[in-house]
Amino acid sequence: MVSELINANPIVYEKERQARIAPSTAEHSAETIDQLEIFDYLRDIKDPEHPYSLEELKVITEDAIEVDDKRSHVRVTFTPTVEHCSMATVIGLCLRVKLMRCLPSRYKVDIRVEPGTHATEAAVNKQLNDKERVAAALENPNLVDMVDECLAPSLE
Repeated sequence: MVSELINANPIVYEKERQARIAPSTAEHSAETIDQLEIFDYLRDIKDPEHPYSLEELKVITEDAIEVDDKRSHVRVTFTPTVEHCSMATVIGLCLRVKLMRCLPSRYKVDIRVEPGTHATEAAVNKQLNDKERVAAALENPNLVDMVDECLAPSLE
């Protein structure tokens, strides 16, 4: 966890419903993938700064996910809790890694910051969607540990 919080008192929302699938599913069947399934994979990712899920902080919502199963494309748009969130890139990396682990490799995943919600939105989007930058980030053991901690199942 981070010692100095940029958003020390975030607004926490109640979860809307129970997950339709087991979020820890590592392999996907041959069925089509939809928005709700992607949301179920991502909803319980823990925020790197707070003991809440991305769903509870409304960083990720079902409506912010687009799936084109025929073209094997998924776009996830997330909303940082504050405009200067220093963890935006880490959150986006968590989303990408979770989907890399859950979806068949045929899927192209696009991770974006909701337009107008982050001071360095263009730079964050560029980092999160550049294969070389993502690969380099995943070679950093400290960053990988942080991502794994955020993706670890909660004991709710």
